[in-house]
Amino acid sequence: MNTTKVEQIYELITSTAKIIQEELGGTELEAIAETGENLFQGDVLQDELSEITVKKLKKGYQEIHLDHFSKEDIRKGWQLAILKAMRTHVQPNHQMTPDAIGFMFAYLLEKFTAKQEALSVLDPAVGTGNLLFSVMNVLSGKQLNATGIEVDETLVKLAYTGANLLGMPVHFLHQDSLQPLFIDPADVVICDLPVGYYPDNERAKEFKVRAKDSESMSYAHHLFIEQGFTYSKNGGYLFFLVPNDLFTTSEAPALNQFIHEHGYIQGLIQLPESMFKSKQSAKSILILQKAGDGVKAPKQVLLVNMPKLSDKTATAAMLNKIDNWIKAEK
Repeated sequence: MNTTKVEQIYELITSTAKIIQEELGGTELEAIAETGENLFQGDVLQDELSEITVKKLKKGYQEIHLDHFSKEDIRKGWQLAILKAMRTHVQPNHQMTPDAIGFMFAYLLEKFTAKQEALSVLDPAVGTGNLLFSVMNVLSGKQLNATGIEVDETLVKLAYTGANLLGMPVHFLHQDSLQPLFIDPADVVICDLPVGYYPDNERAKEFKVRAKDSESMSYAHHLFIEQGFTYSKNGGYLFFLVPNDLFTTSEAPALNQFIHEHGYIQGLIQLPESMFKSKQSAKSILILQKAGDGVKAPKQVLLVNMPKLSDKTATAAMLNKIDNWIKAEK
């Protein structure tokens, strides 16, 4: 990692956001979104700011030329600034997908879609965009068409601004992803699933994986998986970050039945517990494929327990195992 350039982006974003927040109020995250848009536009867009503040901001923006930075440096600097702001106030499902998990998603997508030159990607819970941007940076050699959906106004603004800074072609929708979506089906669905209950019981009744008791709230992460199948192409892949107990809860049988009726489980990659705060919060990457012409169940489902990524030898061996499985199956 080129820490110097990453730090330059981070320092500019945090320092100019602080200036905006001190004068206009609001949250640090909102100020980061404002300064990011200023940097992209090459101007100060907030009319309420004083003339002295505008001069300070313009001086700071002029010190950075985005075309002198790699997309990965920009992504890391931008997301580090957001991460710092999130430490003080953030809901559990608003936490940023860690880069290590983004790396695994990107690696898997690159392997599973190796033969596809053009790719449409959907992230129905895009958040600040870190997972989507990580994947798109790795798949930059392909012709990409991406869509990100997010219900939180601040997060979708951060994602939109981040995509502008990175020069990435992403279409963003600010809405509840579990409502009907007016989008074309995607080749690939990726999602760090929001874990918990979905508050709209009436809408949940439209899903096959809803809670068995009609009066009970349904798991949002189950509904997201069904929604992913609805908005993916026949034969398309779905990559979900899921809780390790996904298939052991009382509502799991309906989810398992739905998956087997509409596609196939290709793999389940259990991530090292050291990546998470506790054993109870540990997660895995679930790889699914929607049914379609010529699509068959794998001869053997890919089941992997990833070692600590800091153990380079063990990680390389495990990635080689995944690579060999893909070559044998695909």
